[in-house]
Amino acid sequence: MSQVHGNVKRDEKNKVTKKSPEKNMSEIDEHILKRFDIKKRLGKGAYGIVWKAVDKKTKDVVAIKKIFDAFRNQTDAQRTFREIIFLQSFRNHPNIVKLHSIHRALNNRDIYLGFEYMETDLHNVIKRGNILKDVHKRYIMYQMLKATKYIHSGNVIHRDQKPSNVLIDSACRVKLADFGLARSVSSMYSGGEDGADPCLTDYVATRWYRAPEILIASKNYTKGIDMWSLGCILGEMLTGKPLFPGTSTVNQIERIMAALPKPSSEDIAAVCSGYGSSLIREQAAAHSSSSSLTNQLATAPRDASDLVRQLLLFNPAKRLSADSALHHEYVAKFHREKDEVTLPSDVLLPLRDDKQMSVDDYRNKLYSIMAKGFGNSCGASRKMHYSKSHTAAPKSKSFQETSTYTQDMSKYKTKLSTSADQARPRVNRPVKEYKSDQAISKPIKATKIFERQDWLENCSGDYIPNRIPDKRSQQRRNSTSFSTISIGGDGFYGQRHGVITASALMDLRTSIR
Repeated sequence: MSQVHGNVKRDEKNKVTKKSPEKNMSEIDEHILKRFDIKKRLGKGAYGIVWKAVDKKTKDVVAIKKIFDAFRNQTDAQRTFREIIFLQSFRNHPNIVKLHSIHRALNNRDIYLGFEYMETDLHNVIKRGNILKDVHKRYIMYQMLKATKYIHSGNVIHRDQKPSNVLIDSACRVKLADFGLARSVSSMYSGGEDGADPCLTDYVATRWYRAPEILIASKNYTKGIDMWSLGCILGEMLTGKPLFPGTSTVNQIERIMAALPKPSSEDIAAVCSGYGSSLIREQAAAHSSSSSLTNQLATAPRDASDLVRQLLLFNPAKRLSADSALHHEYVAKFHREKDEVTLPSDVLLPLRDDKQMSVDDYRNKLYSIMAKGFGNSCGASRKMHYSKSHTAAPKSKSFQETSTYTQDMSKYKTKLSTSADQARPRVNRPVKEYKSDQAISKPIKATKIFERQDWLENCSGDYIPNRIPDKRSQQRRNSTSFSTISIGGDGFYGQRHGVITASALMDLRTSIR
């Protein structure tokens, strides 16, 4: 009898467990559930939750990120604002995660972001053991360098590059994510305004991937901090564990100085002064023996360890730039100048990035940018992404006239059907776009890029960029059979070079799944 009673209790417990996923749906606003079919929760942190979902309209698999109380204080508001605006500015690059949609929460505090879905991140891949073969590591590093060169060309630094912010799928495609700590370092901000801070905050990047100049509280750092982080990531891929897993800021400095060759007095003077200089000299003297970094990379290929050493130099001015690293022999198999696109000029936020605004400033500006998209024309948006030879779509109406515009669409169908092939826009080709813009001398305003997207609104407050799906990319994503995989163009340029073999790719796909 007691056994039966115990079985009943277990059955009741199982029923509760089965109901728990439905209970989690209460964390999601009703209008989000109407738009997306939530499949599972991917993760939860202090700042929000991420779910895997299917867009009911487009049938695309997406990742929905809910940011809790996105505007709770100035720091969180600025981080939310930066992430959204910078992602819109960099949306044309194949190695930067794409932000598909933005949705206001009913409580007007939280916010939902819809991203393209990626299967996992580099942190989980490294943690699971010897999944990556040598060719995978080279290709991952190449894609990360491409993305870094791109954002640096717009005078933006990421400031938080680490394995968990490098998304990856089973086809070894890499996307750089999380631009909440990104910062413009454009000289356009040096206007000497009251309240402006020409220096940069030192509270950036996860400790293990922080450059020495950040650890010693230098605020005048450069793009070299991203290159240091890339060196740490490559070292972690090669060794299977973090190079400098410091337990505190001081311990982090100790580990770095123990691993690097002793810096010269000139290098120390160029990077730091005061207490920071004394600390570095003290640590350098305590670890005057040969570099332990060489020992850590003893089993790595020669060209791989050479790239790590050139990225992990104490003096940031001596580190390889992203462009220089792309010419290194470690990624030579994939290097193709045409694929390594750059921005024509600086990317600037619509609010100054060298001083912190109020919470209301960030929230109101973001909502204003989202709303202004309703008055723009489709032609203006498509002109940015496609060549001028394509026929522009009819001019969009305002939000109030949407229903009338929908009824009138039938009038255009007959006209457009006779020239459908000519009118249909091609897949985004960033290289062509940037070549045509080389004459631009003024800095790119991120707000212009953002505002010129066509946005659709439903009654629940959703804002969705009007995007043209890449059918070829979707077919590749859904494909489960491979013979060879062309590397370097991601389908954008149609060129074959640096091919990953079918067996290596299938091993990676099986391991990730």
